[in-house]
Amino acid sequence: MFVVHIALQGCLKSRDVEYGMTPDTGGHIKYLLELVEAQAKTSAIDRIVIATRGFDSVYGEAYRAGTERIGPKVEILRIATAQPGYLAKEDIWTETESFAAGLEDWLRAQGARPDLLHAHYADAATVAAAIRRRTGTPFVFTAHSLGRIKKKAVRFAELPAQTRSSLDRRIEIEERALDEADLIIASSRDEAEVQYAAYRNYDPGKIRIVEPGSDLAVYRSAQPTRRVEDMIAPFLRDPDKPVILAIARPVAKKNLPMLVEAFGRSDWLRENANLVIVAGTRRDIDELDPELAGEMRRILNAIDRHDLYGKVAVPKSHRPDDVPAIYAFSRIRGGVFANPALNEPFGLTLLEAAASGLPVVATDSGGPNDIVERCGNGRLVNPQNPDAIAEACRDILIDRGLWQGHSTRGTEAVSAYDWKSHAERCTKLAARLSAEPKKREGRRPRQLLVCDIDNTLTGSIPCIKAFRRWHERETDLSFAVATGRSFHSALSILEQQDAPYPEIIVSSVGSEIYWLEPNGVTYRRDEAWSRTIAKGWRRSALARALDSFEAILPQGPLEQRAFKLSYLSEGDRSIVPRLHAHLQANGLAASIIHSHGRYLDVLPVAASKGAAIGHLKRRLKLADDNVFAAGDSGNDIEMLRSVPQSIIVANYSDSLAARPDLAHSYVARNTHALGIIEGVKHFRSLSTRARTH
Repeated sequence: MFVVHIALQGCLKSRDVEYGMTPDTGGHIKYLLELVEAQAKTSAIDRIVIATRGFDSVYGEAYRAGTERIGPKVEILRIATAQPGYLAKEDIWTETESFAAGLEDWLRAQGARPDLLHAHYADAATVAAAIRRRTGTPFVFTAHSLGRIKKKAVRFAELPAQTRSSLDRRIEIEERALDEADLIIASSRDEAEVQYAAYRNYDPGKIRIVEPGSDLAVYRSAQPTRRVEDMIAPFLRDPDKPVILAIARPVAKKNLPMLVEAFGRSDWLRENANLVIVAGTRRDIDELDPELAGEMRRILNAIDRHDLYGKVAVPKSHRPDDVPAIYAFSRIRGGVFANPALNEPFGLTLLEAAASGLPVVATDSGGPNDIVERCGNGRLVNPQNPDAIAEACRDILIDRGLWQGHSTRGTEAVSAYDWKSHAERCTKLAARLSAEPKKREGRRPRQLLVCDIDNTLTGSIPCIKAFRRWHERETDLSFAVATGRSFHSALSILEQQDAPYPEIIVSSVGSEIYWLEPNGVTYRRDEAWSRTIAKGWRRSALARALDSFEAILPQGPLEQRAFKLSYLSEGDRSIVPRLHAHLQANGLAASIIHSHGRYLDVLPVAASKGAAIGHLKRRLKLADDNVFAAGDSGNDIEMLRSVPQSIIVANYSDSLAARPDLAHSYVARNTHALGIIEGVKHFRSLSTRARTH
C-alpha cells in the first residue's frame, strides 16, 4: 500500500523539531511523525510520503523545497508554492491550489497512484479533495483541532476583525473537508460526538475514533537530569516542594495564564507547591510570533500580579530529549501535571504524564474526558474556573493515598494508547476504503443475528477469535450489534477487540440505528427510525423532571444523546416504578431501562433494543424464526423478550435466567461469544427437527 500524508502547517522535519518555535509547530507534527514511524513497521504498507510545503525563511535551510529521506519506506516531500516564504496557518489557504497542482505533478511522475491520501488539518483536506476529484484516490481527514470549538472558547466578538474573518474562513474550509472526506479519524468520543456535531456537515457514520498512540517507554524509565535541574531549580526558592507542571505552547487555547492565576489565588498552593511552565523555546519574547509573545507576557504579568517570584519557573528553552526528565522532576517531588486548555482535541501530554507516574488535572473540554475515564489518573476541571483548577491540584497534592492511586492507575492503563495498534487500525480502514465497494445494496439476508457487545460479544479474546472464524463461514447470516454504547464507542471497542464488522449497529440502548455502506467502512443513520421514536419525546421537559428526582445522578455529558438521558442509581430495586410514577405526575412518559444495578437510561416510549429489532425485521422482511438475539444484562431484557430465539450467555447478570418473561430464552453453557455460537446452533437444531417431523 502507498500512503501519502498531507500536512501544510508549521515547520516539519524528521528530527529535532523545535516545538513552539511557531504557533503552528505543535503536537500535530509529533502525532504525524510517530504515526508514520509505526506505519512503516507494518507489512501492509510499502511506501509512505509526507507531503508538506517547502519555503525559504529565517527558520533554516531544512525547510526548502525538495525531499528528505527518513527511512527505507518513508520520505518527506517539500513542494514549492506560489509564495516562497513561511506562512502562518491563517494564510495557508491561499496556497492550497498551487500546492495541489505541484503534488499532482509529482504523483503523476511516480507512475503509481497512491492507495490513500491522509490530510492533516482542513487546508490539507482541500488539497486531498482536489486530487480525489481528478484521480479517484480516497482520502482520510484528521482535523487535530477545530475552528468552531475555538470560536466557542474565545470571546469572538472582541477579536480583531481580521482574526474573526480568518476564523470564519477556517470553519468554512472545515465544513467542506467534512463533506468531501471519505473517512474522518477522531481521537476521542468528545471530538467525534460533540466537537464535530457543531458542524452542519456532521455525518457521524463517516467518523472513526482511533486514539493516538504515544512512544511512552522513555517516560516510564526517566529520571531527572542535571541539565533539567539546572534549567528549573534557579527559578525556585525551594525547588524540592511538589511541582505543578504544565508543558504546552504559549498559545491562547492552551490557557496557561489561567493556570498561573489559579496558583496565585490559592494560599495553600503558594505556600506548599511550585509551578513549572515549560512553554516552548524562545530567545527574546519580542522576537516571537505576536500570539506567542502576547501569551508569554500574560503569563509573566500574572506572576508579577500575584508576586510569585521564587515559586514559578518559566525556563526559556529546552531540548526535545529533556521532556521525559522534566516529567520526572515533578514526579519525584510528588507533583501533578496540569493541562488547563480551553479545549484539548486529544491530549498527548496527559499520556506522557501518566506514563511518568504523574497524576493529572485536565480540562473537561475534549479528549481528556476519554483519557481520564480510561486511565483513572486524575481530575477533570472547568478550564475557565481558576478556583476549581487550584482545588483539584491541592486535593491531589495533599492526599498521598489519592496521589498514589492516580499515579499507579495511570502507569498501568496508559499502555492502551499504543502506536502499533493505532497504525494497524488505520491501515485496516485504509485497505477497506481502497478496496472495491461490496455489492450490499438490495441484498436481503436469510437470517439476522443481533448481539449485545459488552460481556456478550466481547470480554474474552479467545471467544472473539472463535466467533470471527465462525462468522466468516456464515454467508447467509447478517450480523448486527445492539448496545447501550454510543455508535462511535461501539465501533471503537469492536475494532479494538478485532470483532467482525457489523452490518447494522443499534446503539444507545436502541435509540439509534446505523447501516453499513457499500464501501464497507462508513455507516448511514436510519432516519426513519429516528422519526418514529421522536413522536411524543419531550427531552427538555424530561430532563427538568428528572433533575428533581433525588435518587439519581446524571451520567457524564458524553452519555447523553438526542433520544437518551442517562443516570446512575445505586442498589434501589424500586427505582423504575417510582420513576414512572414521578414522570406521570409531571404529565410525561418514557421508557426506562435499568441495568447492572446502577445504570439508568430514559428513552422515548417507542425506543428500546427490542423495538429497534422489530424495525429491522420489518425492513428486512424476516420472520421470527430467522432472527437471533444474544445478551447478558438488564439493558438486554427488552431485546431478549421480543425475540423468540433469544440467547443468554453463561456469564449473565441481573438474574436474567430466572425471569419468567425470558423463559423462552436459551441459557448457554459457554460464556461470551462462544455462548452466542452455541445458542444459534441450538435454535437451528430445533428448527431442523421441527421441519423433519
